[in-house]
Amino acid sequence: MDSDVTSWLTPLIFFTFVGAVILVPLYLRSKDRQKFYDAIKVAYEKAQPVAPDLIAAMGANAPPDAAIPPAERDLRAGVILLAAGTGMGLLGFGLWYGLMSVDEASAYGSGGWTAGMGAILALVGFVHLGFWFARRGGRGARQPGR
Repeated sequence: MDSDVTSWLTPLIFFTFVGAVILVPLYLRSKDRQKFYDAIKVAYEKAQPVAPDLIAAMGANAPPDAAIPPAERDLRAGVILLAAGTGMGLLGFGLWYGLMSVDEASAYGSGGWTAGMGAILALVGFVHLGFWFARRGGRGARQPGR
C-alpha cells in the first residue's frame, strides 16, 4: 500500500516543485512589470513628466540579447550549440570507450544515445549558422550586375 502511494506521490511532488521553481518567478516578475507600466501610464495620463531613469529602467527589463541583431544572435546560438553538440558527442565516445570493457550492450547504449543527442544539438547549431550565413548575404554571394 505504501509503495503504491509513493509511486505516484514522489513524481508529483518533484514535478510540482520544478514547476513552482520555474513558474513562480515568472509570475512575480510579470506582476512587478505590470505595476511599473501602470505607474508610467498614470503619469502620462496626468501629463506629469516621466523621469529618464524610469525610461532606462524599462529598457533594463528587456531581455539581454534584445539589442543584438538577429544575425548575430544566430551566430552566437549556432556556435554555442555546435560546441555543446561536439562536447556531448565526445562524452558519448568516452562512455562507449570506457564501458566497452564492462559490458558491450551498455557501452553501445550509453555512448550511442549520448552521442546521438550531441548530434542533434550540433545539427541545430549548423542550422543556426546557416541562418546567420543567409542573413548576412554570404561572402560568395553574387552581386547583381556582375
